[in-house]
Amino acid sequence: MPTPISVLASAATRDVPGADLPVEGWMWVVFLALVAALLLADLFLFHREAHEISVREAAVTSVFWIALGVSFSLVIWALLGVAAAGQYLTGYVIEKSLSVDNVFVWAVILSFFAVPKAYQHRVLFWGVFGALVLRAVFIFAGVALLNAFEWMLFVFGAFLVVTAWRVARHSNEEIHPERNPVLKLMRRVVPVSSEYHGQRFWVRIDARRFATPLLVVLVLVEATDVLFAVDSIPAILAVTRSPFIVFTSNAFAILGLRALYFLLAGAAGKLRYLNVGLGVILGYVGVKMIISEWYHLPTLLSLGVIAVVLTITVVASLRADAREHGAAPDGTGNGEAHR
Repeated sequence: MPTPISVLASAATRDVPGADLPVEGWMWVVFLALVAALLLADLFLFHREAHEISVREAAVTSVFWIALGVSFSLVIWALLGVAAAGQYLTGYVIEKSLSVDNVFVWAVILSFFAVPKAYQHRVLFWGVFGALVLRAVFIFAGVALLNAFEWMLFVFGAFLVVTAWRVARHSNEEIHPERNPVLKLMRRVVPVSSEYHGQRFWVRIDARRFATPLLVVLVLVEATDVLFAVDSIPAILAVTRSPFIVFTSNAFAILGLRALYFLLAGAAGKLRYLNVGLGVILGYVGVKMIISEWYHLPTLLSLGVIAVVLTITVVASLRADAREHGAAPDGTGNGEAHR
């Protein structure tokens, strides 16, 4: 006979978005097989030979990944219903928007280590692969914590609000890869060669094995993803408690990160208000998580808020950049003449 506590716990779980989605094992198997096929095709079919990624190639690839990620919401709709599709889309947009900041950090790391452009795709490919594994660990751990300890909602929510304030104010901070503790530790325990050896992560010199600078870059890329996952996973858990929805939305957003990097790496200066926009988004989902104990904000409302904030952020950034460079926002002439 169920106890009153178990009945209350069951009722509380039913009230959580995504907590009771009937995800079957075959769905996981098929999705993981799809991700593996996409990664193998990317590595052995489209990028078998090392080459510099052009802006055109990055744009086409980025459109492909975004279209694939958005289209997967139709699969979620067919399998799990319209509410689950809304949760997926909201989670995808949150992860995609937060990942832009990650892209700019990658740009700093790759620039600091002067990684040849022909080898950048390879290091980011394995960085994305590692990120998928790490995100899976974070997701299942986060869901388990929330299911076991409901008060963790307030902890995650408060953490997101504090992080939102930090993110919104750190736009002027410089990133110093050489100060990264992971880099310092790696150099102490692993001998590192002084130059690149093609796309290889390890090389043997005078019968001694050395890590190449490319492996150092890969480790730093993985380390930065851990830091960003700490922010993004609690944010998506404010939208849904379903591990399947959280992981699939994360996976498609992460799979498109490499193309997004090659497309946006040089645009960090133009998106000057990006951190403010990301801070507002994190603050919103943090508050959403805190008040979810009493009221669940509709998923479509959250998706709308995030879309509006991102639109305002991009438009305001581009207009400010156009004014600063003396050009009209539409690029037709001198900005002074249009005021």
